[in-house]
Amino acid sequence: MSVDISIVIPVYNEERNITPLYNKIVSALKPLKKTFELMFVDDGSVDHTFGVIQSLHKKDSRIRVIRFQRNFGKSSAYMASFKECKGRTIITMDGDLQDDPAEIPRMMDALKRLDLVIGWKFPRRDSISRTIPSKIFNCLNYKFFGLKLHDYDCGYRAMKSEVVQDLNLYGDLYRYIPALVSRAGFKVGEIKVRHHPRKFGKSKYGSKRLLTGALDLLTVKFITDFNQRPLHLFGVAGTIFFILGVIADLFVLSYKIFFGHSFTSHVALLILGVLLIILGIQFLGIGLIGELVSSSKKDINRYTIREQL
Repeated sequence: MSVDISIVIPVYNEERNITPLYNKIVSALKPLKKTFELMFVDDGSVDHTFGVIQSLHKKDSRIRVIRFQRNFGKSSAYMASFKECKGRTIITMDGDLQDDPAEIPRMMDALKRLDLVIGWKFPRRDSISRTIPSKIFNCLNYKFFGLKLHDYDCGYRAMKSEVVQDLNLYGDLYRYIPALVSRAGFKVGEIKVRHHPRKFGKSKYGSKRLLTGALDLLTVKFITDFNQRPLHLFGVAGTIFFILGVIADLFVLSYKIFFGHSFTSHVALLILGVLLIILGIQFLGIGLIGELVSSSKKDINRYTIREQL
C-alpha cells in the first residue's frame, strides 16, 4: 500500500542520534496529516545503531529497516531504499541530526513547483575543511552542467517518486543526483534550510572524497552526454584519427609516386599515419562495444542486504 511520504535515512554508527531524530521527524510530520514511512538503511554499522532502529520498529510499524552486510556507501543505500519506497514523495536526509526535520513542510511546499528540491544549508555549521571544498565542488558542477546550486552535495532533498525511477547510482554518484535528475528533464531547485552542528558521533567526511568526487564528476559528464550513444564520442574520435592517418600515409605515397622519394625518406610520418589508422579503428571498436553494452545492460545490485524489517 502506498503512502504520501517516504523518508530515507542512510546511517552508519549513529546509535545516539537515531531516537532523537525519529522523535523530531514524527513531530514535524504530525501537522501535515499525511501518511509516511521511515526507511532507515544501516550501512554496516559496527555500534548499536541497528539495535536502536530495531527497537523503534517494534513500537512503530511505519519504520522500515534495510541492514547491509557491510559498509557499501550512500549510493548503494539510496538504490536499495528507492526500490522499496512506497511514498509518492521521497525525502532523503542524513542521520546525524544536522538536517532539521522541521524544514520538511517547506520542502513539501516547494515540490508543488519543482520535481527535486535541494536543501541549501544556511548558515552552514561545518568546519572550513568541508566548506571550501564544497564551494569548489559547486562551482565545477555549475561549469559542467549549467545547474546553479549553492549546495550540490546536500543530502537533504525532497523529490517526486518518478524522479528516482531511472537513477542508477554507484560509487559516489549520489552527490550528483541534482545533475543527473536535471539532465533527465526534471525541474530542480533549492531552498534555504537550517543546519545544526553535529552533537554525537564522528563525521564520515574524508579527504579521499575530494579525489573521488573529481573523478565522478567526469563520470557523470560522460554518462549524461554519451551513456545512451557511446559511439557518438568514441566514433567521432576514431573517425578523426583514422582520417588523419590516411592523410599522412597518402602524403608519403604521393611523394613516392610523383617525386620518386623512397618510403624511408618519410618513415616517421609513415609510421605515424599507420598508428593513427590503428588507433582510429580501435576507438571505433570501443564505441561499438559500448553500444552493445549500453543496449543490453541490466540492473546490478552493488550491495548485499543482511536483514530487512
